[in-house]
Amino acid sequence: MRLSARVDYALRAAAELAAASGGPVTAEQLARAQAIPGKFLENILTQLRRAGLVRSQRGPVGGYWLARPAGEISLADIIRAVDGPLANVRGERPEHVDYDGAARSLQQVWIALRASERAILETVTLNDVATGSLPESVRTLAEDPGAWAS
Repeated sequence: MRLSARVDYALRAAAELAAASGGPVTAEQLARAQAIPGKFLENILTQLRRAGLVRSQRGPVGGYWLARPAGEISLADIIRAVDGPLANVRGERPEHVDYDGAARSLQQVWIALRASERAILETVTLNDVATGSLPESVRTLAEDPGAWAS
């Protein structure tokens, strides 16, 4: 799985918002806290706002905050908002890709890969990340020494 810088920044900014306890946080504060380029972050926050994941208010007491409780926003929600579907093959959803001959079963591999991604990314919430209390299934996978091998 390849995560873009946009996804990495979006997840980090959203985790900061989750940790902020619901009060508005400026884009500048988010950028500083996570070392994210300011203009890039502004675009990401706009995408998250359009997706209904973040709310914003202008003005001297303005800023950004999560539109729903952090425990109701999954990592998959954030990824989809800024990068689209979790898994695609040449820009197509796996169920829309057909192969012939010896490569025919690759479609099933791509669908299984998407299902595996969903099993983690739809389960882990911003609250889990912000509090460091990841689900047991995720901790177990991450503790496996084989998971750390390149």
